[in-house]
Amino acid sequence: MKREKVRVGIIGCGGIANGKHLPALSKIKEVEIVGFCDLIEERAAKAAKEYGSKNAKVYKDYRELLKDKSIDVVHVCTPNKSHSEISVAAMEAGKHVMCEKPMAKNAQDAEKMVETAKRTGMKLTIGYQNRFRPDSLHLKEICDRGDLGKIYCAKAHAIRRRAVPTWGVFLDEEEQGGGPLIDIGTHALDLTLWMMNNYEPKSVVGTTYHELAKKKNAANAWGPWDPKKFTVEDSAFGFIIMKNGATIILESSWALNTLDVGEAQTVLCGTEGGADMQNGLRINGEEFGRLFVKNVAVDLKGVDFYSGEKLEPQDVEARQWIEAVINDKDPLVKPQEAFVVTKILDAIYESARTGKQVNF
Repeated sequence: MKREKVRVGIIGCGGIANGKHLPALSKIKEVEIVGFCDLIEERAAKAAKEYGSKNAKVYKDYRELLKDKSIDVVHVCTPNKSHSEISVAAMEAGKHVMCEKPMAKNAQDAEKMVETAKRTGMKLTIGYQNRFRPDSLHLKEICDRGDLGKIYCAKAHAIRRRAVPTWGVFLDEEEQGGGPLIDIGTHALDLTLWMMNNYEPKSVVGTTYHELAKKKNAANAWGPWDPKKFTVEDSAFGFIIMKNGATIILESSWALNTLDVGEAQTVLCGTEGGADMQNGLRINGEEFGRLFVKNVAVDLKGVDFYSGEKLEPQDVEARQWIEAVINDKDPLVKPQEAFVVTKILDAIYESARTGKQVNF
């Protein structure tokens, strides 16, 4: 890229844009946020006032934003249903795309995104910011060095006891495609596949439940939900077998009667050792006929070109993405990897609907 600043347009100015994307992008000196689009124009105007460049424009229709040839990068921060449509249109308009997770509402839509990125040569990445946590980055190095050996058993863990998001369209199956599985299970599965460096699923069996969703005046972190509007699952589980024989168990819930809680965590079991994120980052193994557990103290120091700064994972994610655009490199989260995550989630939902195993 020759231009001094990377010019960014934001499509969808709701919670995820204001809570993650805009604050992170605003910290990068090479970035200028020039376009803000939302179906509720006041929301776009408010975001533009807070984060926009001097002449930032506000739009109600994303197609109008995409006509601006000076915009290099688009961040898609809309409900899951429109991720694919907007991302495909943006890449066809010559923009690089950062799309919030999950990649799409279903595998078919996600595949269109992968194909469009290949055809247009535009960069595409998905917002899996948990890869950029200090513990995740450290564990990835351990896995890549081979310390755990061949990882043949893993657990992707995304369990909340009572934390159902009651705002926006989270409870709407038509807009989102699902509940906790597609919302937070997606993060845990992405982390697990990335650590294993294994993107070849063979078969999936899945179950979904809509049990606690029926309760009125339920205890909940964000106040009671309306059972009539709760059209997605409250918990979902998957048993995934990979082509090399490895097994992954995926657990996800917004509401479940359990104390075994934790989000965006992975448990890995390999031939040479194991690791988990259940009480900080712990590595376990065997040495000189003795078993050991190593607790790793992780902070952000030592991460390439981020050391010394207090940065949140979303800040590291945004910087890495913009660096990839400027230097014409692959982003850390590649579209093909995110597509496999969506393909597996889709298969869990299908298996739950049909009561049958889904084979790839």
